[in-house]
Amino acid sequence: MGSLTLMKLRRREGEWVSQQASPRGTFLKIADVLRAQIESDPNMSELPSAAELMRDHGVSRGVALRTFGVLQKEGIVESVPGGRWRVIRSDRREDCRPLVDRIAEVITTDGLEVGAQFPSTSALATRFGSSRPTVSKALDRLEAAGLLSASRQGKPRTVLAQPDREERS
Repeated sequence: MGSLTLMKLRRREGEWVSQQASPRGTFLKIADVLRAQIESDPNMSELPSAAELMRDHGVSRGVALRTFGVLQKEGIVESVPGGRWRVIRSDRREDCRPLVDRIAEVITTDGLEVGAQFPSTSALATRFGSSRPTVSKALDRLEAAGLLSASRQGKPRTVLAQPDREERS
């Protein structure tokens, strides 16, 4: 007797076609296809939807979601609202930390000592691509945490303490 091979039937264009079952997960093969598409198209910014993967590859929703999970674990894609997946480009990676944490880091990255003048709200808004009111709220939180002096009209904020160098969760 010869060796047994696992076969599965797949309906293609009205007829049943036999296809060998893959020892490697189907979701991993689809992930390979998507990874190749991402690498070959530098303008690709979003993955196909789960419904499109299901239709194009003839797989279940669970397989499509596992495919996205593989690419997410590799740091290639991230989930966005609406059930979509965005491609993460290493050259365009954004800092997703809260604004208050990024502003607090200015103290160490700019080498500001205790008593040094802190950048203005306008300068920080430009630097971080945020609105002035959003930056003001973050600065108020740093003031409440004791890192910066209070804001007074005509008086720049100053550094009161260095931020903790502990990793935040």
